[in-house]
Amino acid sequence: MKTYGQYCPIARASEVFAERWTPIVVRNLLAGCRTFSELRDGAAGISKTLLKQRLKLLEQSGIVERRPRPKGRGFHYHLTPRGKDLQSVCDALGTWGARWLEIRPEHIEPGYVLWATAKLVVTEKLPHTRVIVRVDLRDQPRRKFWLILQRQQPEVCASYPGTPEDLILTADSQTLVNWHYRRLSFGEALQQGLIIVDGPPQLVRAFPSWVRASPFAHVAPQAPVRSGRVAKPPRWATEDAR
Repeated sequence: MKTYGQYCPIARASEVFAERWTPIVVRNLLAGCRTFSELRDGAAGISKTLLKQRLKLLEQSGIVERRPRPKGRGFHYHLTPRGKDLQSVCDALGTWGARWLEIRPEHIEPGYVLWATAKLVVTEKLPHTRVIVRVDLRDQPRRKFWLILQRQQPEVCASYPGTPEDLILTADSQTLVNWHYRRLSFGEALQQGLIIVDGPPQLVRAFPSWVRASPFAHVAPQAPVRSGRVAKPPRWATEDAR
């Protein structure tokens, strides 16, 4: 492990936490990811070798505990009490980023946008039966995604799940990001044609209530905001999406 050679707690903590990809791995663990593949799904671009290295470092630092899976091969990764205490660090880092850093086009990768959408699902509000949502992205028409919404664990797939879709959601990635941050309500997106949802009326009406706002939606940005076709100022709504 590299060291700054300083006893300052910021320096010592940075030796562990400030390595490239490490904050993302910790964020994913805090979001409920447990398996190696789940952690990698939320860190598009990381290699298997580098993820193994980061997990090993976190385990050596007492932040992550590796446990055998109850069934099958492989391991589950869990944050220790020391690791869970990084929640406040991630919250502070996310708040600063939401306030001061602009979201640029290169930050909006469709696969991650939908991964984040799945992580924002309120499982208690889902129907007891699984709901399959096909997502057609206007900015990536050749790529197909499906949201598998189930109480056990919502997830996103890039291949046909094998059962017919219950809903078809048409939007672009930027609009979904704006909805996550509640710079745009679901109702406004529908009225402006930025989002179209096709399917049984009861599911169409219920869908926006299943996805909560980003945990940083309350942070008023000080950097320029790219809002696409939305000309109105940001609306910092704290209530559930319409």
